[in-house]
Amino acid sequence: MKEQYFYTSMNSPVGVLNLTSTDVALTSVQFSEKPKENSHLPEILIQASQQLKEYFEGNRFTFNLNLAPEGTEFQQNVWNQVLKVLYGRTTTYLEIARLTGSSKNIRAVGFANSKNPIPIIIPCHRIIGTNGKLTGYAGGIERKRWLLEHELNHCKPIEWLF
Repeated sequence: MKEQYFYTSMNSPVGVLNLTSTDVALTSVQFSEKPKENSHLPEILIQASQQLKEYFEGNRFTFNLNLAPEGTEFQQNVWNQVLKVLYGRTTTYLEIARLTGSSKNIRAVGFANSKNPIPIIIPCHRIIGTNGKLTGYAGGIERKRWLLEHELNHCKPIEWLF
């Protein structure tokens, strides 16, 4: 039996977001010009919409959602590393490449990042060039800049342990 997918849309400061899920897991978030709606909304879509709303309000710093992004084993590995990058922080494509096995995989990491089906929640916008420049973002550099500035503006200061 073929798995059923559900859709909903929400407005955000970076444009319309179309969310797709199965009954139990979020499968994609897409930047769009056109909203998609479905008559039945499983709980996962309600939760994802609410958590994204809280993120854009500056009240959510981590997401707690069941995710099911479709991709190759390498892409999954990259996305799992990207999920570890904390709110308000960035890392480089080179660092993700090192964490996934080889510093020679920078381009492959960039390509995997560009195929991330769940941007914002899998925070590929937090991955930058080794030179500190904002490079590559499937949603566009302006959205990447907006997301990073949004997080910087709402980031809690680091608490010193001493």
